[in-house]
Formats: sequence, structure tokens, C-alpha cells
Amino acid sequence: MGVGGNFWDLLKPYAHNEGVDFLRDKRVAVDLSFWLVQHEAAIRSRSPRARNPHLRTTFFRTVALFSKMGAYPVFVVDGTPSPLKAQARIERFFRMSGLDPTALPKPVEDEEGEASPVKQRNQAFTRCVRECMELLRLLGMPVLEARSEAEGLCAQLNSEGHVDACITADSDAFLFGATCVIKRLRSNSKEPFECYNVSDIEAGLGLGRKQLIAIALLVGSDHNLHGVPGFGVDTAVRFVRLFNEDEILNRLLEIGKGDIDLVNGITKSPRSSVGSGNVRSPHCSNCGHPGSKSAHLKIVCEYCVTNGSRNCMKKSSGFKCTCSSCAEERKFKEHQRRENWQIKMCKIISAEPKFPNNEIIALFLANNHGYYSEKDGPSLSWDKPKVEDLIDFLTYHQHWEPSYIRQRMIPMLSTVYLREMASTQNESSLLNDQYKFHSILRVKISHGHPYYLVKWKRAAINTVVHSVSTEQTEVDQTQLSGSIESTDPLDEPDVPTILVDNGCWFLLTDENINLVQAAFPKEVNNFMEEKGSEEFRSKQSKYMYKAGMSDKLAPSKSTGVQLSITEFYRSEKVLAQPALGDDSEKKSGKGKSPGDHRRKSDDVDKNLPKSVRRRLLFD
Repeated sequence: MGVGGNFWDLLKPYAHNEGVDFLRDKRVAVDLSFWLVQHEAAIRSRSPRARNPHLRTTFFRTVALFSKMGAYPVFVVDGTPSPLKAQARIERFFRMSGLDPTALPKPVEDEEGEASPVKQRNQAFTRCVRECMELLRLLGMPVLEARSEAEGLCAQLNSEGHVDACITADSDAFLFGATCVIKRLRSNSKEPFECYNVSDIEAGLGLGRKQLIAIALLVGSDHNLHGVPGFGVDTAVRFVRLFNEDEILNRLLEIGKGDIDLVNGITKSPRSSVGSGNVRSPHCSNCGHPGSKSAHLKIVCEYCVTNGSRNCMKKSSGFKCTCSSCAEERKFKEHQRRENWQIKMCKIISAEPKFPNNEIIALFLANNHGYYSEKDGPSLSWDKPKVEDLIDFLTYHQHWEPSYIRQRMIPMLSTVYLREMASTQNESSLLNDQYKFHSILRVKISHGHPYYLVKWKRAAINTVVHSVSTEQTEVDQTQLSGSIESTDPLDEPDVPTILVDNGCWFLLTDENINLVQAAFPKEVNNFMEEKGSEEFRSKQSKYMYKAGMSDKLAPSKSTGVQLSITEFYRSEKVLAQPALGDDSEKKSGKGKSPGDHRRKSDDVDKNLPKSVRRRLLFD
């Protein structure tokens, strides 16, 4: 989808790899239609019997994008389809259905020869989008409907500063004026995602927005599938670079009309404008320098004499003369090749009927893709999730248990609660009207990023408490110590766990460190002080342990003189042997002074191997 050819490969060198925290506290426009198309196929491939994968994908990814990544998503859906995109939609339908693309029907044209508009999109896909819109509104997310293309409204919101980035893999977003595009986004992954800034693309390629539109016209896009025959991405970039951004679209209009002579730099220049206009002087067939072979037999070639030879030297393979006339000749031929290529490309463009399409240019340059005025701006507000309505909706469509839905909603509800606490500091409020912030258990590493593992204590409510066996409530100790790493292919958020400590039940959730710091600064300071004291005690205990081990290994009496290796091992064995008893000492003959061992070493035959002498001395 987007510009044809390998357009993304052209932009790939200028992509930045960003992590999870890149979108924190930023507004992001999400192309909902492409989001569904991209991930529904992946889910069905893994689980062909998945129930309503569009709702499952939208629910889990929205919760993860809002809570784990800390973004403020704005979802944009397509409006009335553009008649220019009708053929692309039909071809995409054939390709996704496994049909032969060569059997595509031709677009229906009216009396004036224009393509007739297609009033409705695929009804099944439209129903999926409507259900996702209802789900998103229950989650409290803003949903905007575009006049035509969703990526156009996403780009407009981005260029006007209403959002900080767009999440779409449709490269048309750059043509609509987007300034920051995120191609693919996975919340439950250590791998960074690709982020494209237009400023980097313009600096790297030297191409502006109108030049990118010209490339799309030549290569093809969703609005003109085939473009101009013979133009790939590389050829289009080379041709577009001949003109600056302000004149490129006008030049294409002139070339399309066949007015090639009006284009500066394209018309063929006379030979005198490049070279001297004279015929190339004769050159020697032997050495290749100016002059003739017969002349060089009479008079030595001045070029060969300069190289240290008295006679005319035979030229080597691949020889190029460096005289002024040859240099001018090569310059003229290179200029002629460029002119011939440019004229050839212009003729190919002028042979294309109705090129360029002014409607496509107007569509990309338009600034009215949404149903809002420039003065008032779009209505963007993030409300609290309607939990009970969500439970009814997902229970009906997904057949999920209410407890399962509430559990998966906890990360989003805790993020909303912490943001409210950071702004209001209302200590009387509760998470989901049930839980109160208790403390920070530890720092947890999830998918390569640090989080606080927060303990939430259930507030005193008049409810009936059922007795549960400790076997059922026991938390896996591996989750409470060390790092937890997982990658969920469906982007499900981390599930809150239950901790039972001294008969008290706690809910454990992963929260952003900065958000918890802003919401509960005192509790974070207490945690840091306790953590610092624990680290000090840990270091102190390790030091005492090492000191105790060194005391055990050290000899009871220090002579203050550094011993040799043999004396050191001998003295250690002397100290270690008395534990076996006095009788064993007498029998083994140990417990003697170091001088006795030194005399014993003198008695050992020095001609024996070193290993044998060591066993005789110490064993």
C-alpha cells in the first residue's frame, strides 16, 4: 500500500530505531483500517479459529499502547472511498482472495471518460471497522472519521501539530504531509520499531514533499497503480533530481503536454556550448598522444619524453589521452549521453495519456481531510473506560468471562489512575474503586525496559471473603525475583498477579517509573531509601563473609615474613593435621618444624621428576 516499487527501501537508510518510551506522553494518530488489515491476517494464520480477531487485536493493542507505551492514541478510520483508488481496491481484493490478478475487470468510465465512483467499501470489512470504533469509544479513545483516506487525515493531524506521530505502513502519508511516521509497532518486544522523520529524508535524499509526489506519479501508487512504464524508483529519483521542488510538478505538466523544448536543461545543447567546436586533432596510433606515427618517428613525442622515454612508447590497454582536446571530447560525449537519456525519459512521459493526473496531485496537496474547521480543530479527548459496558460488549462478541476482561483492563485503569494522581494528588481516590496504592515491591525488567512492580491493597469494602487454599493463591516465586521476559504474538499486556503476604492480598502491576514518581513521590523516596539500605547491608554482609573466610584460611600465628610456596603449603598442612588426633600425628611423623621438612627435602633424590618429588614431600 502506498507508493509503488521499493519506495520503503529508498527511505530505509534514514529510519531511526526507537524504543518503547519514545511515545510516552505523546499523541499518536493510528490508521485503524491498516492496523486491522495488517494484524488480522497474522492472527488467523496462527489461530484460524480465532473469534473476531479484529476486536481482539484492537483491544489488546490499544491497552498496550495506552498503558505500557504511555501514548495518547487517536484512531482514524477511512471515509467515502476515492474513485481514484477503486482499481487499487479491486486488485487488492483479488490478491487477498487468491484470485488471478490478470482477470481484473476494467474500471467503469462515464460519458466523459472518467472513472465512476465506488460508493461503498467491502461490507464485511466496514462492519469490522464499525465494531472496532464502538469498542474504542468504550475504552475512552477519540475516534475520527476522514473524508476519504485515513492516512491523509493522520498526516494532516501530524503536520498541523495536533499529534506527534502517525502509525501507518502506508507510504502515502509522506505525500500527504506527515512529518513523523512509525511503520510497525510491537509493544511486547525488545526489538525497536522504525521511525521516519521527513527532515532526515529531505536531508539524506535531497527531495522535498512535491518531489516525492512526482516520484509517486512516475512509479505508481494506490491512486494510479502502474504509473509510467519504464520508471522504477531509482529512475524516477534520478529524473526528479533534475528539477527543484518548486518547479517539479509544473515541469511534469509541461512534459506531459509534449512541450519538451520549454524545459530548461532538457533541450539538446550545440557542441560549441561544451567544447571548442573544432574537430578532434589526430593522435598517434602507437602511443595515443596528439600527432601522427610518422611524425613521431621524425620528432620524438613530447608526451613520451616527459614520461622519461626517448622513443614513442606503445600505449597500454585502457589508455586515455589527457590532452585538452580529448578531455573536451569526453565532456561533450557525457553531456550528450545525459541529454539523450533526459529526452528519452521525456518522450516516455509525454506518450503516457492524461499524465500527470491533476486530481491525484490535488488530493495529495489538499488540507481538508477531516470534518473539522481550521479555527476549532479536531475534538481530541481521552475519557475513562466504561468498564461495565466493555464487559457486556466483549462478553457478547468474544464470549470472554467478566473476570478475564477485568483482569486485562487493570493495566489501562492503573495508568489512568496514576495520571489523575499525578495531576490532582487526591489520596482518597481508589484504583477501580477497589484498590489503594500500598508500596513498590521492586524494579522489574519487562521486554528490556525497567518498570516498578507496584503493590495495590484491596480497600475495606463490605464484601464476603471466600476462603481460598494457599495452594491456589501461591504466586510463582520466579515472578517475584529476577527479570521476567516474554513476547506475546498477540500483543497482550502483562497480566496482573496476586501476592499473598502474611494473610494480606496484594495486586501486582507493572507501572512506568516516572509516572509512579509523579503520582506518589513520598512512596518512591521511601522505596529508594530502603533499596539503598538493603544494598548497603548486602554489601556489608558480603564483606563480613569474605572477612570470615579469610580468617579461617589465615594461619593462627603470623611470622611477618613472606613464605615460599613450599613453606606455605607445609605450614598449612601442619595446622590442619592436629584435628586428626595425636596418635595419627605420631604415626605419620607430621607436626615437625619447617626445618625438618627442609632437611627431608634435601634427602629426596633431585633426579626424580618434579611431580614425584612433590608427592614425596607433601603426601
